[in-house]
Amino acid sequence: MSADAASTRWFERARAVSPGGVNSPVRAFRSVGGVPRVMESARGAWLRDVDGTDYLDLVGSWGPMLLGHAHPAVIEAVQRVAARGTSFGTPSTPEVELAEEIVGRTPVDLLRLVSSGTEATMSALRLARGVTGRDRVVKFAGCYHGHVDPLLAEAGSGVVTLGIPGTPGVPAHVTADTIVLPYNDRAAVEAAFAELGDEIAAVITEAAPGNMGVVAPDDGFNAFLSRTCREHGALFISDEVMTGFRVTRSGHWGLDGALEGWAPDLLTFGKVMGGGFPAAAFGGRADVMEQLAPSGPVYQAGTLSGNPVATTAGLVTLQHADDAAYARIDEWAAQARALVTEALSAAGVVHAVSHVGSMFSVFWGLETPPRDFAAAQQQQTWRYGPFFHAMLDAGVYLPPSAFEAWFVSAAHDEDALSRMAAALPAAAEAAAAAAAPA
Repeated sequence: MSADAASTRWFERARAVSPGGVNSPVRAFRSVGGVPRVMESARGAWLRDVDGTDYLDLVGSWGPMLLGHAHPAVIEAVQRVAARGTSFGTPSTPEVELAEEIVGRTPVDLLRLVSSGTEATMSALRLARGVTGRDRVVKFAGCYHGHVDPLLAEAGSGVVTLGIPGTPGVPAHVTADTIVLPYNDRAAVEAAFAELGDEIAAVITEAAPGNMGVVAPDDGFNAFLSRTCREHGALFISDEVMTGFRVTRSGHWGLDGALEGWAPDLLTFGKVMGGGFPAAAFGGRADVMEQLAPSGPVYQAGTLSGNPVATTAGLVTLQHADDAAYARIDEWAAQARALVTEALSAAGVVHAVSHVGSMFSVFWGLETPPRDFAAAQQQQTWRYGPFFHAMLDAGVYLPPSAFEAWFVSAAHDEDALSRMAAALPAAAEAAAAAAAPA
């Protein structure tokens, strides 16, 4: 019997009842091949699949598990709160406490809780249009802001992983007001505003993109976007669903903003702030947020928004993520990046490791980290499948896509580093031996 026999059986059952057998496309292993592993449990830095195989986890549920899986304090709090009721449809104390925690750490004056990052960016965009009375929005190629119709144009994440052309199912008129520009290109931004500045409601960008692989913003680029928006009466939306509370305790990655005298008008959060539960948020300047119903005319609502179990998990996660935890995460990530570079270099694989804080990814066949989506797409993604499966066979679970970030947690320790170090040489050789598609 093969080592993944139970996963195969479960995946076949899933394919019979779900499109592609998954509930989020990248999980299907389409870009790397093979059968997805079906997990049954997780603890700390480790996953266990239905075949009983343990894996070092470098996905972390795509970012939320900052403290590691099944952190005792989070589990205890969730169990205690769930025993009192899982959803009220009314205000509850945990949602207030989580909002206070986030407002206290970030440049946000007021916060609205939602249930997903997609919901957060969709709502922030609607609010920006409602406040400015304008329709056009600027986004950057390769930045992914959830599956929001007008923001799927030239998106990263699963859209580029699966090679989906355009935005099927999205009417042309929905994306007609979306202006897609190259990332880190100031001249393109200036040209767009010179031509259409009085029609642009907002610029939205990932604070540090992680969905075309990790691509760092040029020094001062986010501050430039903020100034440009302010000069033209548009709003600057910083999407921190991925970076928020992941790379700094403050929650807001663009710390230079405080030094340069700027802050985003609106920010979106998700992932870490939910502690592994479906929770997200958007917030910003008080005068902007006050335009939301019931205070103002821009409508937004959600039955499970502010769910007491999810907000409790998020609050406890943020409270336990102290400076020491972030220091451990940064140090482990730095050591992991060094191991990857050492192994790939020894095997003769040209590559670049790019990172923002503890988030990192490998660009195959590139000598330097890319600055935009076009450069990121030039990588030799065909090397990643053999590398991925060699790591998987050695008990290391990586993102099943060359265009996704690798995530670590405060639970990653010396044992985890040893597992990674042992797996890398053979995986690097597999990448080196990979043949380009005909």
